[in-house]
Amino acid sequence: MRIGLAVVALVLAGCGHDPATPGDAIGPTDGGVQPFQPTLGAHWDPTGSEVVFRVASTRATRLELDLFDQPAGAAPVSTITMDREGDTTFVAHVAAAELPAAIYYGYRAWGPNWPYDPAWTPGSDAGWIADVDAQGNRMNPNKLVFDPYALELSHDPQTPAQGDGTAYATGSHRDLDSAAIAPKGIVLHEDAVDFGTQPTRPLRDDMIYEVQLRGFTNAAGGDCAGTYAAAAARADYLHDLGVTAIELMPLAETQNDRNDVDPASDSGDNYWGYSTLAYFAPDRRYACDRTPGGPTRELRAMVKAFHDHEIKVLVDVVYNHTAEGGGSSLLSLRGLDNAGYYQLDTAGTGYTNSNGVGADVAAQKPLAQGLILDSLHYWHESLGFDGFRFDLAPVLGNATSGGFHFDPTALPQTIAQQFPTSALIAEPWAVVANSYEVGHFPAGWSEWNDTFRDTVREDQNENGTTAITPGTLATRIAGSKDVYANREPDAGVTYLVSHDGFTLHDLYACDASANAQAWPYGPSNGGSTSNHAWSHGGDPVAQRQANRTGLALELMSAGVPMIEGGDEVAHGIRCNNNPYNLDSPATWIDYTPQADPLWTFTQRLLAFRAAHPALRPSGWFAPTWLDDTGHVASGAYLGDATKPILAWQTPSDPIYVAYNRGPAKVTVTLPAPPTGLAWYRAANTASFLEATGNFALPGEEATVQATYDLDSRALAIFIAR
Repeated sequence: MRIGLAVVALVLAGCGHDPATPGDAIGPTDGGVQPFQPTLGAHWDPTGSEVVFRVASTRATRLELDLFDQPAGAAPVSTITMDREGDTTFVAHVAAAELPAAIYYGYRAWGPNWPYDPAWTPGSDAGWIADVDAQGNRMNPNKLVFDPYALELSHDPQTPAQGDGTAYATGSHRDLDSAAIAPKGIVLHEDAVDFGTQPTRPLRDDMIYEVQLRGFTNAAGGDCAGTYAAAAARADYLHDLGVTAIELMPLAETQNDRNDVDPASDSGDNYWGYSTLAYFAPDRRYACDRTPGGPTRELRAMVKAFHDHEIKVLVDVVYNHTAEGGGSSLLSLRGLDNAGYYQLDTAGTGYTNSNGVGADVAAQKPLAQGLILDSLHYWHESLGFDGFRFDLAPVLGNATSGGFHFDPTALPQTIAQQFPTSALIAEPWAVVANSYEVGHFPAGWSEWNDTFRDTVREDQNENGTTAITPGTLATRIAGSKDVYANREPDAGVTYLVSHDGFTLHDLYACDASANAQAWPYGPSNGGSTSNHAWSHGGDPVAQRQANRTGLALELMSAGVPMIEGGDEVAHGIRCNNNPYNLDSPATWIDYTPQADPLWTFTQRLLAFRAAHPALRPSGWFAPTWLDDTGHVASGAYLGDATKPILAWQTPSDPIYVAYNRGPAKVTVTLPAPPTGLAWYRAANTASFLEATGNFALPGEEATVQATYDLDSRALAIFIAR
């Protein structure tokens, strides 16, 4: 590995520290960039003389700040009644001399449903009127709630030692005081920070690699396996493969501390992390150094390691719902201002649910919108991230409590205006009627292009049963102008697989999902039944060829390509297409077979795309679509689903591609090469070339004649020189 020793030393510092041991939580961070500091949250005064705590609530009538010197099992060292600052903000100034060495904190809230009563003490119901009133208020001072702007959390609501969550519940549990076990915010002190130089190339020039951090690093073993530190040490690997942007699945705190309570079971596990607890706090489970301040330092050092290799760092963000779910648990937002953060139903006492797992965050309301925008600025400007993939992004544009209506001029447009240089990638659908919004996001956004995904899958795996015409496939290869005509080709992220669904290996090795397997490959509930998958009769040779052909179709298409971590080493999960709960050896990617021909093919394919700008157009382009005779394909030809050959030649850059969609070998006639040049074969995905990686190095391409025999379901790439 070529990663600098200084970076390794910084990233690995503190490996193995006990998470409850205070570290350098208030020491400066080396570097030269001033971090973004929102108005809300807990921040040291620039003079270092005090910490200012600010929290917003449109409904609370009283807030108290509790300060602790340890994360759990102790009473607060002090309790401070916060002062009002304007209509919606509460503030407390605490002098440095009054603060413990390690500062853990939380809030208690009163409101219209539970007015303050001087007789109240923790564990009593003095003042209680209702758990939820007609305006949706759910304050309960017995529930210590953590700051939505906390930069780190002490622990999850449920831990290996504490698996009972009833202390956070209301109803019959409203009088239970949660302070002893509740997560607390941690006060950090950051001066100038260093996350390296953020790459500035256009998104169209990127090759995205989506991966879960533990899956990316855990199989290697060692004290720091599954951590930011281990990911930093893999920057060389991605650089050598040709990846220019890593897209990490959610890194914000989520309830996953209990994943290893029973290491041979999926029960209650949260592997993917799509249930955010705290939008500013890096997940401590992914940190080798879990002392206060350690996760943030280690995460930032990881970002720098990727930046030092010219690799952008994107992160999946989940703003459509939170880990508070749709029930009565009070952890943070719900206890501070339920109606200010969540989308209430028409009755006002329940919630809308457009995400499938819990209450919708009300992204059009000022409190929620401010939280979303501030956290994005923090991850971009303080932690160094280059862009974001937004889970179920249409929920951010919904502004109604009855039904669903997507408004792209609401928060999505505001995000584009505030982050003009960041990659903004939408998962452009939710789970309710009228929430499928592919092609409808505003300028500045890109979207997962499921029309490309499904068309190519159907063409490869359902040819003969699903009628895909050459013209339909051509539209997808050219960037899906029918979907993104109001933007440019980089508005579509072209992909065949993602964390949702089969791996690329399983797409061509499975006929249907098999999610009810025993550990470690299951059981996992849910998952799509519309996979467009095919095991190719169980023939591993045919499966590997289909894998290569799918990758080639994706990388030879306009748009922004994305592969899933492990695609290049044929990682499979034995047909489990929804392993959200499997933090197990089955989902941890084994990267040892780098000498495998598939790895070589993938590396050379990525290098070929990087070397040819015609494959990464900045505007809409029209390749010359050709038939099997080398002539321009007629409209009738492109509209005939029985035609096996789709071929094309790129403008300005002499590349010719021929794809045989059919079940039999076809002889294709190449078009005349440019004057003075000849055609050479750069790649062929057919099985007979597997031993050599199917892709020639530059300058070693094979000469070809005017005609070429192309195997069934294979794709060949030719260049003129």
